[in-house]
Amino acid sequence: MSEITRVPLQPVAKGSLTKIWLGVIAAVLVGSGVAYATRYEGVSIETVTPGTGASPTKSDVALINYVGRLANGKEFDRGERAVLPLETVIPGFAEGLGKMQKGGKYVLEIPSDKAYGAVEKRNPQTGEVVIPANSDLVFEIELIDYKSAAELEQQRAMMEQMQKMQGGAGGAPGGMPQGMPQGVPMPMPVPEGAPQP
Repeated sequence: MSEITRVPLQPVAKGSLTKIWLGVIAAVLVGSGVAYATRYEGVSIETVTPGTGASPTKSDVALINYVGRLANGKEFDRGERAVLPLETVIPGFAEGLGKMQKGGKYVLEIPSDKAYGAVEKRNPQTGEVVIPANSDLVFEIELIDYKSAAELEQQRAMMEQMQKMQGGAGGAPGGMPQGMPQGVPMPMPVPEGAPQP
């Protein structure tokens, strides 16, 4: 049989209990602050419908459908079959698209420091603040297709060559159809199987 040694409990000194609870509260607050900061370090992507294949890079041009909202749900922008060079969009948007695949639908949450930060965005026509400073953003995105800048330039050159070949009969100089101004950029070609606008 084992023997139990009794240790007498000492009474807690007056005021020590308050110090213990203050320490616990401080630890919880520090832990919550670290958790909050960690959650908002990067973008968050939720896959609604998975896509297939590789993901676009920052040098690519994406063809997407999207809806942009503030964290409170208020819509501030919408686009259908929007052509976006990834190097021209906000950092969080480019980072998120770089993790998506063709044909997929996603919900992308961007913290304010990877969006517009302390800068507010206004509607250029009305002057109304559309995106307040330090706003987190949420986008619903469908990645229809993407191409590299080199692929787009090659397709543009091929289309221009075809127009020159067809333009011999009644076209304007340079092979452009009559009425088409010279130097107009060519639109991104519609990928096979994509719905027509």
